[in-house]
Amino acid sequence: MSMIIRAGLMCAIIVACWIGVLAAVMYVSDAAPAAVVMLPSDSFMATLPQGVAITGQSAISVTLSSEKGGLAAALYAAGAALVLPAGLLGCAPLTS
Repeated sequence: MSMIIRAGLMCAIIVACWIGVLAAVMYVSDAAPAAVVMLPSDSFMATLPQGVAITGQSAISVTLSSEKGGLAAALYAAGAALVLPAGLLGCAPLTS
């Protein structure tokens, strides 16, 4: 196997693992103030859970928020294929 193919495969594995970690954290924690649903279907958009607001939308994703807990579980139950956290500020605190 060539070095370029091996490096590309390793990058793809790292990205897939990172997306898996983000999805798992979103599912078990309500720390994120919003959620990004990747590749939302028309049926998913038609059956959004009660109390969920659309805060952004693009051709491949929709950003949703809710005041109630369990947002990721509710979105998966409504038919979302992949739910990722959105709206987090990051690791470093903001300084003034």
